[in-house]
Amino acid sequence: MSSSLAISSSSLRLTHVFPTNGNAILFNAISSCRVSSLKPPSLNSIFIRIPFGSFKKASFFTSSRPFSPVMEWQDCTAKMEIDVPASVAYKCYSDREAIPNWMPFISSVQVLEDKPDLSRWSLKYNAFGRDLEYSWLARNMQPIPNQKIHWRSLEGLPNRGAVRFYPKGPSSCLIELTVSYEVPQLLAPVASALQPFLENLLKSGLDRFAKYAKSSGSTR
Repeated sequence: MSSSLAISSSSLRLTHVFPTNGNAILFNAISSCRVSSLKPPSLNSIFIRIPFGSFKKASFFTSSRPFSPVMEWQDCTAKMEIDVPASVAYKCYSDREAIPNWMPFISSVQVLEDKPDLSRWSLKYNAFGRDLEYSWLARNMQPIPNQKIHWRSLEGLPNRGAVRFYPKGPSSCLIELTVSYEVPQLLAPVASALQPFLENLLKSGLDRFAKYAKSSGSTR
């Protein structure tokens, strides 16, 4: 790109030439301010060529902060009515280290001994032709006994979620599991397929949990 500044006795003209694929695009900016005081008066115009790159860019463009795009978040929900009381289902789901027994994609959960509200999670699963492995540290928020368990990640794979328990009678309840997560960059190309895929996994997990909770309840 090249720029020219033309000054005459009647106007101020700034011309930019932007090369685009071998062609030139010409932009003219004309100011109506008079510069009749230029000397000598017989000089019709003065042309000054300004090299490209000599204009100082605004600080917005020259910021040293790295570009951090906002990643897409998705919400997945699965519901299932199971044949155990809400109190039994709540107690079973509160055992975080047992979650890999029924959730297909969770390989391990380890509760921190000195901070029992914190737990380390590992995810391992083969999907979309890839071996997926992620981990995160999660904090269990203040639960509502027999009604709600909820958490959020503190580091690692960003996610949060909740399990809600709705009594349907003395021996059954409805479980609603909601998980929100930031789509990993690796899976961004299949983001539209990821949500229904994970919802099916959550439903499969609840189906296995129903059998686990019923077996666990019968032995208590």
